Amino acid sequence: MEETQTIESEQQQATRVRNDWRAWVEKISYKGIVNNIPFLAFVVLLCVLYIANNQRTIDAQRVLNKKNDELKELRWKYMDIKSQLMNAGMETEIIRNAAPQGLKPMMLPAYRIDLDSLKN
Repeated sequence: MEETQTIESEQQQATRVRNDWRAWVEKISYKGIVNNIPFLAFVVLLCVLYIANNQRTIDAQRVLNKKNDELKELRWKYMDIKSQLMNAGMETEIIRNAAPQGLKPMMLPAYRIDLDSLKN
């Protein structure tokens, strides 16, 4: 009796496995695909949106990298021009640049002319 029960339970498990396999094959078959068209369309739509979003992100990252490189270059130009301007503002540079025009530094301190003293 026990042997027959074990044999029957093994046959039931084998039948269950076969039924599970058949159910899985039916899901993949033409009928299963036709019945799941809305779900498959939704999955395809999600895939298309994912790919489009990924491409947009990649393009935005490329633009951002170009702008960062441009910013670095402009920052270096700014620092270079700033250092040149600081050099050009030094007294010795001003004297050197004004010498060809005939300008010389003052030897006496600056003085002020009052108009009131001229009117008297």
